[in-house]
Amino acid sequence: MRILVTGGAGFIGSAVIRHLITDTTHTVANLDKLSYAGNLASLGDAAQSDRYHFYHHDICDAEALKAIFAEFKPTTVMHLAAESHVDRSITGPGEFIQTNIVGTYQLLEAARLYWNDLPNSEKDAFRFHHISTDEVYGDLDGTDDLFTETTPYAPSSPYSASKASSDHLVRAWHRTYGLPILVTNCSNNYGPYHFPEKLIPHMILSALAGKPLPVYGNGQQIRDWLYVEDHARALVKVASEGIPGETYNIGGHNEKANIDVVKTICALLDELRPRLVDGVQKPYAELITFVTDRPGHDVRYAIDAAKIERELGWTPDETFDSGLRKTVQWYLDNEAWWQDVLSGNYRLERI
Repeated sequence: MRILVTGGAGFIGSAVIRHLITDTTHTVANLDKLSYAGNLASLGDAAQSDRYHFYHHDICDAEALKAIFAEFKPTTVMHLAAESHVDRSITGPGEFIQTNIVGTYQLLEAARLYWNDLPNSEKDAFRFHHISTDEVYGDLDGTDDLFTETTPYAPSSPYSASKASSDHLVRAWHRTYGLPILVTNCSNNYGPYHFPEKLIPHMILSALAGKPLPVYGNGQQIRDWLYVEDHARALVKVASEGIPGETYNIGGHNEKANIDVVKTICALLDELRPRLVDGVQKPYAELITFVTDRPGHDVRYAIDAAKIERELGWTPDETFDSGLRKTVQWYLDNEAWWQDVLSGNYRLERI
């Protein structure tokens, strides 16, 4: 396949590209405008492959999209480009509307016009894979309920509302125009190369710096955690084997309260990088502080991933314990990467 990945310099997008280059023979084009969360260093050695191509453009740029489709000639689009941080969507929702809704519309139109002109054999093989989030479903009331592919949408934040809007656009282009689409909704991702504003890397790096570890509200918000490299495998599986028009939920079977995630990070750091204060070892958990909850904070997310397991044979390799240990160790071993992000130097090194 010739796969056009949007947002390929982001956290999940870069994991997808690393997997594609390392573990498959597909050719990959990375389309990324390199916003604050885009970091080409996250691609690692994959960026040196002769099967990798980079386009530095915004998905809202219709003319650029038309030129990229004409030049690269993708057989598959994997659309990951999105503004994704809930807190930022609350303080500045406009960017989320522009990128997540308008950008998805522009990409759909570029893909549709390109697809319309393909020979029938190539038209049948083409796929537009839209990668979304479980946050479009809102939150769950009970302790046993799970999000399924047919759960009604009830987004709570400007971020999740913009992603819900983009999901609806993608499905409308399938029903109205026949564009062969796939939609996946995933649970919370974590792992290497995660931008430090997100919960797990923020807690790791704050702990290492001896800073307070701020936990929203009482910390009892529950999320289903998915190791990013497991997610990358699932996405490629869907793109290559999924049924057009179908939705697949992807989860890690790892429901954890936020406070328990933070305490587990502290325990791992106690083991792997003991905290010394005046020569005396102190537990990182002493740094935990509770702060005012954010507006509209969903209480519980949990994914039913039975469909992708049953129909495509995908299951996660990592448990939460194994994945979190790998993640903490990666941040300990890759200080140069996150120091460049914290200092802003990664933005000076861009093409």
